Amino acid sequence: EVQLVESGGGLVQAGGSLRLSCEASEFTFDDYYIAWFRQAPGKEREGVSCISSRDGSTYYADSVKGRFTISSDNANTVDLQMNSLKPEDTAVYYCGAYVNPYYSCGYLTSTDHISEYDYWGQGTQVTVSS
Repeated sequence: EVQLVESGGGLVQAGGSLRLSCEASEFTFDDYYIAWFRQAPGKEREGVSCISSRDGSTYYADSVKGRFTISSDNANTVDLQMNSLKPEDTAVYYCGAYVNPYYSCGYLTSTDHISEYDYWGQGTQVTVSS
């Protein structure tokens, strides 16, 4: 059974850094995207970043561009390095896997396509204090 497990969340002061990890088990697909989404209280889940297994291409939402970096070990872990954190980054962060994608990473990392993702982790809380 495929499982995605997020880790690395926590409490950090504004301007600080956290590194989230998404570890996939029993994941044998060759063509997929791993994306990070986040959901703040009372808000919709929003796409943050995505990485493609095909060529390592990446996508970042404008709100995190230049501060967050997504990376893959090409095995079973995708990390999200989050620097210069702001209070508005506070949310539960989820990783999702989209298998055999047709459209681009950026196009599919959006609220409109959440239901199309094949697998989700349980989420990890990130809290940024001001």
